[in-house]
Amino acid sequence: MAKEMKSLAKDTAIYGVSSIVGKFLNWLLVPLYTYTLERQADYGIVTNLYAWTALLLVILTYGMETGYFRFANKNVENSDKVYGNSLISVGFTSLLFAFFIVLFHQPIANLLGYANHSEFIWMLGLTVAMDAFASIPFAYLRFKQRPIVFATMKLLYIALNIVLNLFFLVLCPWLMKVAPDSISWFYDPHYGVGYIFISNLIATTIQTLVLAKYIFAAKFEFDSALLKQIFRYSFPLLFLGIAGIANQNLDKILFPFLQLGESGKADLGIYGAVSKIAMVIMMFTQAFRYAYEPFVFARQKDKNSLQTYSDAMKYFVIFSLLIFLGMVLYMDLIKFIIKHTYWEGLAVVPIILWSFIFQGVYFNLSIWYKLKDKNHYGAWFAAIGTVIIFVGNIIFVPKFSYWGSAWSAFSGYFVVMLLSYFFGQKHMPINYQLKKLALYTVLALVLFVVSTFIETPYLILNLAVKTVLLAIYVAVVVKKDLPLSEFLPYLKKKG
Repeated sequence: MAKEMKSLAKDTAIYGVSSIVGKFLNWLLVPLYTYTLERQADYGIVTNLYAWTALLLVILTYGMETGYFRFANKNVENSDKVYGNSLISVGFTSLLFAFFIVLFHQPIANLLGYANHSEFIWMLGLTVAMDAFASIPFAYLRFKQRPIVFATMKLLYIALNIVLNLFFLVLCPWLMKVAPDSISWFYDPHYGVGYIFISNLIATTIQTLVLAKYIFAAKFEFDSALLKQIFRYSFPLLFLGIAGIANQNLDKILFPFLQLGESGKADLGIYGAVSKIAMVIMMFTQAFRYAYEPFVFARQKDKNSLQTYSDAMKYFVIFSLLIFLGMVLYMDLIKFIIKHTYWEGLAVVPIILWSFIFQGVYFNLSIWYKLKDKNHYGAWFAAIGTVIIFVGNIIFVPKFSYWGSAWSAFSGYFVVMLLSYFFGQKHMPINYQLKKLALYTVLALVLFVVSTFIETPYLILNLAVKTVLLAIYVAVVVKKDLPLSEFLPYLKKKG
């Protein structure tokens, strides 16, 4: 690999400590929830409300992370001023949002179908407001190339959230059986789902307080002209962000309105659980994104930058397909991450995985309009993708339940990916290695199809044969694009 690719791989690996490992730890909350919550419908509530928070987080950050990177790199000597104005902007809108949610939490709860638990709304409202504000200090750490601090902060938050979940969902129910008087003054054994939101709120509050050191490192000199420039660049990215969230969450937001009653919530719980299984590719994409955005802007003036971007796409696709195969080939083991009552939804996982792959490729393709300051194209693509996903859910979910949701997301991001590629080739031609990408994609699909015919009564035999299929893909990749000779000097140096 080229020197630039090794640099990108190194940063991706470091950020992956917080992104991949952290999300994996959160991933392990799925069995906790599916095994401890009384009903599938309870997990449907978690799925629905966290889908809303994900959408709101994108809206409340409105592309300011990328805008901060753009203008901080463009004017490095005034980067602290860019940071300060970004904090002022996101801080003000987050505070305004928190005030609105606290004031109107009951009407909102009535509208969403949670009239008896309106406190869910204000708890999650405060949580998402603090998360939005914290996104700028975390972007500051990335800009300052402090991946270790970034990873540590993220992991501490995740660890705290997990500990609190274990306390409320495992320890407290046990104490209610052996020593009820010790916790009966604050613990309600029937509150269930609510303790998930309480845990999140406590952990987020502590994270925000810990970030204070980096918040006050900003240069708070309000500059309306600078903010207008950042807004002009960042605001179209809001729609791009909404498209990304629509791929993952719009279906889960719409679902309760399209599949009514307890059966609808139960189906949403099943869909939410199996979607979490597919999130492994999203973990990889996010880790890649954290390293790739600063990497792209820092190298935009390099004479070989276009070839570098092409290589980055190639390796992203290679490893995404590797994850896809690892997931579908070993599903007989992975399925135990969720309770057996949710297994009926596992058949939809490959479709969800491909949606996430399309989203990742789309993110890689999006560099052309970010570097050319043509973010309005991203806004149009986002709108098209969102419309496809929205209409698909409206038409197909009432009849096909979560299958309609999965295929709608697949279709939406496939179309958006193609649009970004063709428009990108017109405005900033990049010689993506399409033949090689097609080869790996077809190979992965063929191996997947072959694996579906491998079903014997013996689990070990099934896994052994599927491991051979995975080894075939790895062997082809190593032969063509990852020769071991390139890694040996690096490994010897490390040793």
